Amino acid sequence: MIFATPTKVASHSGEAVQYLGANRVPDLQRLFQRSDGVPVHLKRGVPDKLLYRTTMALTIGGTLYCLVALYMASQPRKR
Repeated sequence: MIFATPTKVASHSGEAVQYLGANRVPDLQRLFQRSDGVPVHLKRGVPDKLLYRTTMALTIGGTLYCLVALYMASQPRKR
């Protein structure tokens, strides 16, 4: 969990609010602000690379599919 949510409604909890998880924002800030030459969308390693490559493959595949569909639609039908 990146952002912790309270386990009780704020009006019923009294003085202190208990959270389900630890605050990981400082750790993520250190990770994303490190100047190591890696783009921010690939900073988390293999999962980010896999997601990026899958997205690019689907985008290129969809573009090619649209171009083929347009080409087929522009051809006259043979009788």
